[in-house]
Amino acid sequence: MKKVFVSGDFNILHPGHLRLLKFAKESGDHLTVGVNNDKLSNNKGMPQEIRLESIKATSYVDESFILNESAIEYIKKNKPDIVVKGKEHEDEENPELEFINSYGGKLLFSSGEIGFSSLNLLKEEFSSSSLNLKHSPSYKIRHQCDTDRLKKIIEDFSKLNVLVIGDTIVDEYITCEPLGMSQEDPTIVVSPLFTDKFIGGAAIVASHAKTLGADVEFVSVCGDDESCEYVKSGLNQLGIKTSIFSDATRPTTLKQRFRANGKTMLRVNHLKQHAISKTIQAQIVERIKESVEELDLIIFSDFSYGLLTNNVIKEITKLAKEHNIIMSADSQSSSQVGDISKFKDMSLVTPTEREIRLSLGDFESGLVVLSQKLNKISNAKYIFTTLGAEGVMIFNSNKDELLTDNINALANIVKDVSGAGDSLLTASSMALCVGANIWESAYLGSVASAIQVSRIGNIPIKKDEILKELI
Repeated sequence: MKKVFVSGDFNILHPGHLRLLKFAKESGDHLTVGVNNDKLSNNKGMPQEIRLESIKATSYVDESFILNESAIEYIKKNKPDIVVKGKEHEDEENPELEFINSYGGKLLFSSGEIGFSSLNLLKEEFSSSSLNLKHSPSYKIRHQCDTDRLKKIIEDFSKLNVLVIGDTIVDEYITCEPLGMSQEDPTIVVSPLFTDKFIGGAAIVASHAKTLGADVEFVSVCGDDESCEYVKSGLNQLGIKTSIFSDATRPTTLKQRFRANGKTMLRVNHLKQHAISKTIQAQIVERIKESVEELDLIIFSDFSYGLLTNNVIKEITKLAKEHNIIMSADSQSSSQVGDISKFKDMSLVTPTEREIRLSLGDFESGLVVLSQKLNKISNAKYIFTTLGAEGVMIFNSNKDELLTDNINALANIVKDVSGAGDSLLTASSMALCVGANIWESAYLGSVASAIQVSRIGNIPIKKDEILKELI
């Protein structure tokens, strides 16, 4: 790891400082900033603690501290690989230069280029969420969705033992600074600023279930790589029991999104879609047999990347039915591959309109007819067809009750639609499992989905977040 060191007073953190820190960060892997203490500082007006807080709040900086000795003494003790100073020092005498050269380090100077983008402002896109949900009073009145009853359902999530099985994905967001159009060819040119990673795919479904209160086991297949370790570490921190089988023939699926000015410019997927071996299939089924008697709910989260083969689905479904375990499923289709109809006898499935049409090969029928066809093929009890900005169409196979209804999208501000379906699937499935009816389950799932799309990246939804929004 290449370590970079910068020191200074940093009395008022202005764009020149930020440009210097940006240059320093891009010059290595780990940026340490020493803030001169009040005795070393040339300006006696700004206390060292306030100056340090300004540096700590800067996204470029990995580590910062009050510097109680000269910068030269620190450099002699710690030997950073790179020391960065402002361009104004380049023509001056730099007493540390001789020592830096003696151990093979480098002294660099930066003028702070004009093409500066504030990382702190860009970071707010990821850290902030603006909710102010657009609730549907008419829907709640129509189905007698009492707020206290909905809150009780959420509290009961803590009684559940949930198993989530499906494809693991790591989502990587690369935020870029747009530089303009290439002069050689009509190509947009950007400069990467920072990267954020999120647990995705079936792993975020497991994460949602855990932070909503359930005890969770996650079963999946990954490659032997850094992305797999990232997922394992994140799930372990949440207290999720993991049974992740290693497959040397595939990398852990990595989806990269290159973003600038709040928009995604390009998506790059690193994945393999071939079916897992029969050996791993057998190991998965045996693993689930060991814990099946303890389970209340099994969620299939399928991205059509080879884990949920017909045999795996069939064997797990058989186990669940033998032990009266509620099942739900989602089969996402980023290509022409997904097939939601392969999941039989589910209590709930949550396809998009495109996914249900692909599964049935029907691109002409209306939504109700599509749901009826899917119900006939798969025997799904409830079908929630997600319609993006139009919300969710609810299909109820119980002919003694209302057949269909719709919940408009509840999100007031949409920042990132990825993960909306995962949160809907998780919250609605858990609600059904603790005794909620279809209408209550759909509403709670819609609230969870609205919370999810109000922020960038897959962030596990907490129980308190939903409770806060139930007004």
